[in-house]
Amino acid sequence: MTPVRPATPASRRSLLKAVAGLGVALPLARLGVRDAAALAEPDPRTARPNAGDRLVRSPVDGGRPSTLTPAAIPAGGPPVIAYPMEAATGLVRDGSRLNQLLLVRLEPRDLAEETRARAAGGIVAYSAVCTHTGCDQWEWDARGKTIKCACHFSIFDVKDAARVLDGPAPRRLPALPLQTIGGVLAAAGGFVGRPGFQQGGV
Repeated sequence: MTPVRPATPASRRSLLKAVAGLGVALPLARLGVRDAAALAEPDPRTARPNAGDRLVRSPVDGGRPSTLTPAAIPAGGPPVIAYPMEAATGLVRDGSRLNQLLLVRLEPRDLAEETRARAAGGIVAYSAVCTHTGCDQWEWDARGKTIKCACHFSIFDVKDAARVLDGPAPRRLPALPLQTIGGVLAAAGGFVGRPGFQQGGV
């Protein structure tokens, strides 16, 4: 009779992985291939902005989102809160707080060269989530053209790629390059920099 050797830790792990895989595969098989593929797809509402996404005010009380034109952004501030919307489907990417945007309209001549290159008619867009601890409450300084995080008082220069002027924030706010399409503000690309805060994101 062949002796039965005790299972090694490695073989136990292999067995557990196989059982776990079977437990996942059987329910997916019942759903069908198309449904299983849908489950594997990421939620498009949480996807980061893409070139061509229109910028909209976030829907309120289930209402329809309204697209933003340059005229809707007040000259000299304060910032307007917006979200990207997929143009083809009208789906607003508001499933993640990291897609929340601050839009500010300044004189193009007041913008640093790098910032002006990403702006649309003096309108700039930045992530509305502070890079320190992820707060999204802001105070606008119209004279200095800066925004201050209301939680821990980091100050960012809107004119110059949202660089940190003061406070504990470790890096600038990610910028979203802009364009206009059919008179509507739109993303010209993805975020320049990673939205979220240093301690692992939000």
